[in-house]
Amino acid sequence: MRPFKQLHAVCCKFELRSKQIHYLRGTTIATESSSDAANDKVEQVQPSKLDDLNARRKKAHLGGGEKRIESQHKRGKLTARERLVSFFDDGSFSELDTFVTHRSTDLGLEKQRLEGDAVVTGHGTVDGRQVFAYAQDFTVLGGSLSLVAAQKISKVMDHAMRMGAPIIGINDSGGARIQEGIDSLAGYGEIFKRNTLASGVVPQITIIAGPAAGGAVYSPALTDFIYMVEGIGQMYITGPDVVKSVTGEEVSHEDLGGAATHASRSGVAHFTAESEEACFAHVRLLLSYLPSNNAEGAPVSEPADSPDRADSSLRDVVPEAANQPYDVMDVITKVVDNGDFLPVHHNFAPNVVVGLARIDGRSIGIVANQANQMAGMLDIDASDKAARFVRFCDAFNIPIVTLVDVPGFMPGTQQEYGGLIRHGAKLLYAYVEATVPKITVILRKAYGGAYIVMGSKEMRTDVNLAWPGSEIAVMGPEGAINVIGRREIAAADDAEAKRAEMVADYRDQFANPYVAANRGYLDDVIDPAQTRPELVKALRMLESKVDSLPPKKHGNIPL
Repeated sequence: MRPFKQLHAVCCKFELRSKQIHYLRGTTIATESSSDAANDKVEQVQPSKLDDLNARRKKAHLGGGEKRIESQHKRGKLTARERLVSFFDDGSFSELDTFVTHRSTDLGLEKQRLEGDAVVTGHGTVDGRQVFAYAQDFTVLGGSLSLVAAQKISKVMDHAMRMGAPIIGINDSGGARIQEGIDSLAGYGEIFKRNTLASGVVPQITIIAGPAAGGAVYSPALTDFIYMVEGIGQMYITGPDVVKSVTGEEVSHEDLGGAATHASRSGVAHFTAESEEACFAHVRLLLSYLPSNNAEGAPVSEPADSPDRADSSLRDVVPEAANQPYDVMDVITKVVDNGDFLPVHHNFAPNVVVGLARIDGRSIGIVANQANQMAGMLDIDASDKAARFVRFCDAFNIPIVTLVDVPGFMPGTQQEYGGLIRHGAKLLYAYVEATVPKITVILRKAYGGAYIVMGSKEMRTDVNLAWPGSEIAVMGPEGAINVIGRREIAAADDAEAKRAEMVADYRDQFANPYVAANRGYLDDVIDPAQTRPELVKALRMLESKVDSLPPKKHGNIPL
């Protein structure tokens, strides 16, 4: 009987312990204990611990305190937590590392220790899809990066990589925490390392909602897209004071590193927004076009536009005169689903248009020459802009549609001295390297090396189409005749009449799409009105495309 009695005693103890555990978890189950004093102790201690937890959490959520929060609001800025709550789906944000504190005791830092430190990290959903994020907290020591703040950011980036989810960074920081010296710099290094390793694996998006100076700018520069909030977002390597002391130049913070500067002149910023709320809405829109990681295909939604929709107005978009401008956006909006197009780098290098859209419900990337800006010629900035976008699309399995109307590369000493050859080669490299479905439509001109660069058949493009009025040649008819017809024109009684005759003959013989079609460089010449249905058919055909590159560690793109 002894074993049974022992077992019974054990079971009774387990039952009692179980009831105690349930009580401690906040249930209403009474504890059967011989000691009422012990029960009273449990009842007294537990609420105090919860009160302590709640008090700590409330204090952590205040960041640098109510006065600094008020100061942040007076600058027209949200706090870090306000930003994250506003960005994510309602009620979906979960914070990580709320109670982390720095451990430095140098230069009085032991007196400035706040739970959470200078960054808020966590995860939530955007339109139901998991996203990780961090937001620097300017109310805590000016958002300066400490070692533990860097560790918090590194942790959430590691989570994003393991889960295959986008990472969003909201920057608002005075830079490295000077009091922590090399530890702060090492923290930046850890973040830069993860930015690099995550590149092409998960989408990385940075929002500049405050200052970003010095080494702090390199994490944003390593991400896929940079947003800047107008009036409050600034980026520069060295501030105006340093610039003045070294070079003698006087420049304001905004002119040196504001949103307009980086969106139009440097090309560092891809998007600007007039407010933080507008910025968050735009980032959510951008995410809707992107897969969560490089193992997923381009997002597909239920088509809300007929795949067979033709548009006869496309027959009149492109002027017959080769030198007359038009807006390529009139072509783009007529062929994509519902006319919806998300331009990227809209204010930088406007002679080429890049952006995201949907055709037949599937996300696509578009690269197009803009004929009303520099005649659509390719220069240094346009080559960089298009190459980067092509590589992004390829990294995340987004098909590329190229719309071509290009007279060539920009001539001039400024372009040559600036390395146009090297920059143009980047675009060549990007197209050849890309293994996603690639479709090219030549709208009007495609001359010389620029024809090759803009998604020609030799760039491993899958489907190449042309409108019937297009011209594909080494150069334009007038330029070609000036080279090959010099002597005949000079010997003619009427030089201008002879020139016109030879130009017409050249155009009939060479500057048309049928020579290229005869040789298989074009797959078809199409009615402009049928452009959308032809793109739909091509994308459906290429849906199962598999392509590869030669085995190698990586190529040596001409940076």
